[in-house]
Amino acid sequence: MRTILALVRGGTLAAAADDLSVTYTTVARRVQRAEEQLGRALFERRPEGYLPMQEACDLAAAAARMEAEEHQIMRQLTGRDQSLSGPLVLTAPQLLIQSHLAPLITGFCDQYPDIELTVRATNEILDLTRREADLAIRISASPGDTLVGHRLCDQRNGCFATPPLAAAAAADPQAVLNWVVYTAYDSPPQSAQKHYPNFHIRARFDDMSSMVAAARAGLGALRMPLFLARDLPDLVPLPQVAPQDYAPIWVLSHRDLLQSKKAQVLKDALRRYFRAHQSEFFDLPAQM
Repeated sequence: MRTILALVRGGTLAAAADDLSVTYTTVARRVQRAEEQLGRALFERRPEGYLPMQEACDLAAAAARMEAEEHQIMRQLTGRDQSLSGPLVLTAPQLLIQSHLAPLITGFCDQYPDIELTVRATNEILDLTRREADLAIRISASPGDTLVGHRLCDQRNGCFATPPLAAAAAADPQAVLNWVVYTAYDSPPQSAQKHYPNFHIRARFDDMSSMVAAARAGLGALRMPLFLARDLPDLVPLPQVAPQDYAPIWVLSHRDLLQSKKAQVLKDALRRYFRAHQSEFFDLPAQM
């Protein structure tokens, strides 16, 4: 039933295999065995994937209810744990770990050596209800109401470019200014267009670290959080464009983990760190 649920959710053998941490041939064998035991087909095999029949949907619905019960009791048991040992999973954006959280994580592991910390560095939104992580650090204007959390700090972003590009823009604001932007955007920020109305999108990226690398190579100006700019002396603020408010940073958990001692000490460490470093997320460095 777990395999059928994964295949209904994923739609392909490969997606189900990834979810279950097995090979796609194992998924295929399990489905075939289930169909043989039931004496009927559960999926329609198509070139683009497996289309579930009603029987598969019914089995998947029952399996999902069982899975939800399992996750709930495991969250509740974890939440009652008052020890400072054993596994704890934190998920956070990669660039935030690289620029700020690595020293905090090191200090935390030194202070609590019996806690088996796993850090899942990803920009994907992991499901805390399904226990893909215990704590999540997210950058979001609205982290949702299904979890409980603490607003760690506010932050701002700014527009940056190499010194030659920034100087050229300042000298002739009406000239065409090259940009690199996220794939979801069609134009540079409005705050920049007020001063530099003529622009050209030279490339779009789906990853901030790649955008930064392209901007440092001179491909164009970019918008990025101020905390990233502090360690990039070869990029300078675009003249006349003031920093803008950006989505705040949160630490979130499922409400069942509110009493977990391990989760609590990590949340406390995160709160202290971000209180001490708030200016790095909200203000431009003095040398800029």
